[in-house]
Amino acid sequence: MSTILTISGSPSPASRTGIVAAYVDDLLRAAGYDVQTLNVRRLPTLSLLTEDLHDPEIADAVSAVLRADGIVVASPVYRAAYSGLVKALLDLLPKKALRGRVILPLATGGSQGFLVAMDYALNPLLASKGADNVLRGEFVLDPDIVGDAIAPASAEAIDAAVERFVRAVEDTRDKRRRTHLRPAV
Repeated sequence: MSTILTISGSPSPASRTGIVAAYVDDLLRAAGYDVQTLNVRRLPTLSLLTEDLHDPEIADAVSAVLRADGIVVASPVYRAAYSGLVKALLDLLPKKALRGRVILPLATGGSQGFLVAMDYALNPLLASKGADNVLRGEFVLDPDIVGDAIAPASAEAIDAAVERFVRAVEDTRDKRRRTHLRPAV
């Protein structure tokens, strides 16, 4: 079974982004995946910001990214940009760390105008780390998340995104398996 890592740039567990990330993690676990959640806010701040790869928690976070077959990147959008926590973590990764991994970006924000942050900010950041299989993500408006509940239309959109993600992860795994099983010429 493939390993999935959710990177959450949520500022708190009860934030809207945290609620969306938890919802996606539950869907993936129900589908039988081994899901690990990396809440960037829990990493040691000084080590994160100084890119201290010798810090054991930072080293574990980087290793988790490098081991994952698929990665969900969940970020709140502030002023049409992704979370600084997400940026700080991705800056720690080697240049091509995301190559060959399926990436599902998710974002939450206060207005539809922030939707451009995914295409013009988050996706280029992912590409700069070698991401070559970034799926069309989902943007959830803040008013669509009340308490722990996600509005039905937004939940349906997230469900569809997770289905695309699962298919892509399985396709990638099958391609890898076929490539490794080919006889040497």
